Amino acid sequence: MTTIRINQGANQILQPKINIGPKTQAVLAIIGSAFFFALMNALARQAGNLPVAQKCFFRNIISVPLAALVMLKERPAPASSLRNAPGLLLRAVLGTIGMTANFYAVDHMLLADATILSRLSPFATLLLSWLFLSERLSRLQIGSVAIAFLGALCIIRPGAATLTSGPAMIGLLGGIATGAAYTTVRWLTQRGVNSSVVVFSFSFISCLFMLPQLIVNYCPMTNQQLLYLLGAGLAATGAQFCLTNGYAKAPSREISAYEYTTVIFAALLGFVMFGQIPDILSWLGYSIIIGVAVLMFLYNQRQQKPNDAYNTRPNL
Repeated sequence: MTTIRINQGANQILQPKINIGPKTQAVLAIIGSAFFFALMNALARQAGNLPVAQKCFFRNIISVPLAALVMLKERPAPASSLRNAPGLLLRAVLGTIGMTANFYAVDHMLLADATILSRLSPFATLLLSWLFLSERLSRLQIGSVAIAFLGALCIIRPGAATLTSGPAMIGLLGGIATGAAYTTVRWLTQRGVNSSVVVFSFSFISCLFMLPQLIVNYCPMTNQQLLYLLGAGLAATGAQFCLTNGYAKAPSREISAYEYTTVIFAALLGFVMFGQIPDILSWLGYSIIIGVAVLMFLYNQRQQKPNDAYNTRPNL
């Protein structure tokens, strides 16, 4: 008996259990979504000049069967999904608007300028989460997101004339709509809706919206273009699952700044796929974003209290 206990104790020392808290899981999920979103944009850009509806359709068509398989495996409660059907529809509509506006902006203006407008979504998420989900914001959290945004500006450096053009206004609308969609994701997951249901409903409804335009304006593709769009769809599916799980585990105020890591992944993919080399100002932006992300992580770790995982402000 003594020998068995000693062996068991040795096994426990050699194989320690790693406990990752909800906030750390949420951070990792958001960083994962940032990578997949950057990969999606890179592959969509490689696909060439295709109609926006066509890119949007292939972006989401891959997600439909994959999300359906996950739902079959997890078997979420149907009652919860039916009760929250209006919220699922709202999330799908907002997400489709944001996605379409982003692709339109990318096709009609500089990629860097379009990206900075789409990166305004965390600000909309923070504000809407405070207004509708009663999530409290501290000065440090607000300042951290603002500084991260300045870091993104160092990398992207949009022109002043961008904000007065039609495509830029559409891109701005897309960033706001995306932030609203993320807020809806958090509201749905707080009400017990399974993440696979959220991803499936968004992908399926979005494809239905895009299908008539795809039929009318379909542009023939080469096999290579098709592979790029299918790859973009797979990347988008991974991003959606990571994003949904991230916002299900932590409030937007604690994880939204990590979305800015997408510019770092975009820089790496740009170098590998397009031979783009960032300049000194871009590296300064990367340093600011990583520094703010570490600061927010340490701050949230210190602020975490038992039975107060979401730290929401009381209803007045």
